[in-house]
Amino acid sequence: MAAIHLLGQVESPEIDDLLSNLLCSSSPFLREHAVWVQRTRVPRPDSIRHLVRLVKEGDFTGMLAQRALENWAKVSSQAVLEALETALADTKIAGERYRLVEMLGVVQDKVARAALIRIILNTDETEHVRLAAVMALGDQPFSDGIVQVLEGLIEENGPLADAAQLAVMDLRSTQVSALKFQAKTEGLTIVQFFLHANIDSELRHAGSGDTGGIATLLVSLGDALVAQEHQTSAEPLAASASVLPRHRVLTISRGQLHEPLDDAKALRHDFSGHKYARIPLIRGAVPSAQSWPLHLEVRRGLRRILKTAGRIDAMHLRMADVGSFAAFEVAQELQIPVVFTVAPDPHAVIESMDRSSELTRENFGRIDQIQHFWFRTWLVEHLASHAAHTVYFPRPNLNREMKTLLGRDLSAELESYTVVPEGIDVNIIHRATLEAEEFACGSSGSEPLRELRQLLERLPEKRRGLPLLISVGRFHRIKGMATLVEAWAGSDLCSRTNLLLVGGNLDTPSPDESEQLDRINALVAPAHQDSSGLILSGHRPNGTVARWIAAAKVGIPHYAAASGVYVCASVKEEFGIALLEAMAAGLIVVAPNSGGPASYIDHGYTGFLTNTQDPEQLKASITEALRCAFEERTNQRADDARQVVEANFTIGTMADELSRVYAKVKQDHEETKRELDSIL
Repeated sequence: MAAIHLLGQVESPEIDDLLSNLLCSSSPFLREHAVWVQRTRVPRPDSIRHLVRLVKEGDFTGMLAQRALENWAKVSSQAVLEALETALADTKIAGERYRLVEMLGVVQDKVARAALIRIILNTDETEHVRLAAVMALGDQPFSDGIVQVLEGLIEENGPLADAAQLAVMDLRSTQVSALKFQAKTEGLTIVQFFLHANIDSELRHAGSGDTGGIATLLVSLGDALVAQEHQTSAEPLAASASVLPRHRVLTISRGQLHEPLDDAKALRHDFSGHKYARIPLIRGAVPSAQSWPLHLEVRRGLRRILKTAGRIDAMHLRMADVGSFAAFEVAQELQIPVVFTVAPDPHAVIESMDRSSELTRENFGRIDQIQHFWFRTWLVEHLASHAAHTVYFPRPNLNREMKTLLGRDLSAELESYTVVPEGIDVNIIHRATLEAEEFACGSSGSEPLRELRQLLERLPEKRRGLPLLISVGRFHRIKGMATLVEAWAGSDLCSRTNLLLVGGNLDTPSPDESEQLDRINALVAPAHQDSSGLILSGHRPNGTVARWIAAAKVGIPHYAAASGVYVCASVKEEFGIALLEAMAAGLIVVAPNSGGPASYIDHGYTGFLTNTQDPEQLKASITEALRCAFEERTNQRADDARQVVEANFTIGTMADELSRVYAKVKQDHEETKRELDSIL
């Protein structure tokens, strides 16, 4: 694999022959990396045909082939078009036709436009293929003829009409005066983006699929940014500054085909405060690991939203995934400076798998074909190196760990990065705690607390009144839910506690969720889970989670003893929003001994750090945490844990820190632009 990338940097006809032949290699991972390096090579007819074939097959390799062909189409559009049309003529499979039609849209040529229109008007095509053609037309140069075709579709009802409206919006966005994008706005305008979630202000999908802690963070942070009176000064990162009007925040996630039309109308009518926008995914949401083929679709949707929003001062990206990949390309195109939160992902996972011998030189290619470790590590470096500013989570040995895992020497880039801890809304936890205390004293309680009591009522009488072990998060291998059940079910913890797992879509689980649920069900059969004290609640809104965490600390008379324990069994935790919420509620916590938790957990006092991948070590740490909780006679430890969170890890503190980062990024960007304008 390394040799392929080295060969990709050498110009030679013989090497072109070799790399082209590798596009047909029987080794999937060699084929994948040969596709990757084609983007910078000279187009060749045989290589074009191979790449079109791989686009038709789809998956991650198909996305890489799309990128190479998009680059080649700028200099060899005719050859690319001929290969695409030949491939279309040779297949009737809807999925293959969808991918080929999507690829047609990036070729800026009248022949491509004519082909797309024929597909749109062909009622024998499947709706998804016609939708792809409609959306692809929006990427073409504006013409009255194309708009006329699309307006004909708009007169109809249904998905094609919605897609046609979006395509017309895309076409007309190229006609909008540049003055709009240079207009002055009060305060900063910040975009935050996470593709793999359905994010709304109520966090109704939290814990389902890939909608994890980052969704909670983005909602809380956006609200905190717009609530504060932002500051400016000659030195934006300085603590003192003059007060100016409030910021605007746009949080972008995925959605349905009809939603962007409403989002666009809302943004045009009133873009103030914290607003939400959605990128439509024609074929629906897919797990993050399988989402790389969405690259073109995500890029198009982001471009549309950002052009509608007008001036953007900074875009904050946080993940090395297809969403950030596409977003960075759009940000460069629209000259929007990017702030990137750098985390050793997948580096920490690679290190962990290496230590356990799960990952070796012999099987790396096969595992990389599934996990795309090579590409994702490249993407982290690419985003970090080209971002206007980088942000890191605090770690006890930040510089050493970043140098070991990422190869980055932070001492050499002191001016271009800032350490910013994540934060939580402690007011939510305070209110939840008060409600839980009143509920424990006999009040009727809120709906979430009554719902928790109903879940506990399913348990046998002998299990009621045991303390709760509670864990909140996505049902994904990285989050370790099944490992937690293994540690609990295979020990006396099962007889001493009840285990409440909050998260996952239990009705229609994703492949990742199914993998965890299958492991859990193998450990404790579904028919025996209630009698064993295992409660799988499924995902719940953030407000419900806060009340359940508080109830685990306070207890529910006759149903749950006070002083439970919060357990995070993640393989890795870059920081840990739910852990902070648990500490703010006064719970003792158990957390992984790597990553961010070590920067705020006082081991042996406010919590226990352990090797969460080892069920025996995890069990021992939970046992010790329960002992400490049982022996407590005062609130001192709980008060100290709350104080740690309130003093250092509130969402307001995080918003203050990031506001200064965003102000500096905007200032530097404007200074650079003025310098360039003066030269040109």
